[in-house]
Amino acid sequence: MSDTHLVLHDPNGLIEAELPLDRAPHEALVTAVLAWNDPDLAPRDYEQIALQLTGHAHAVAADVRRLAAALPKSDGRGALAEIVLREADGRLSTPLKGTAHCVQNRARLVQALYGRLDRLAEPAPAAT
Repeated sequence: MSDTHLVLHDPNGLIEAELPLDRAPHEALVTAVLAWNDPDLAPRDYEQIALQLTGHAHAVAADVRRLAAALPKSDGRGALAEIVLREADGRLSTPLKGTAHCVQNRARLVQALYGRLDRLAEPAPAAT
């Protein structure tokens, strides 16, 4: 057996789009983190939790982008998604810190992204 590997080239993220988010454990983590009241963890532990939430925030944001891009221009949910995504991009570009405050900010971001994802997944409201 040779030591070869296959490199996937998926610039449009189509493979990732087919994979469902592992939502339940991340929502449980968000709930736990937001319930913290003066936790006493090592900075390294905060950084690991923040990294986990950051990676998941990127994945949820990608799903929000895909759903928003598929909406007609007249659907206001797309504009609201763009606002949430701009905010997410800004928050995700800030460096991680080994603090509870940083982890809780990432948890709130994941929560907001899931809220927007759920609204985008709903059927379009009927025009009146």
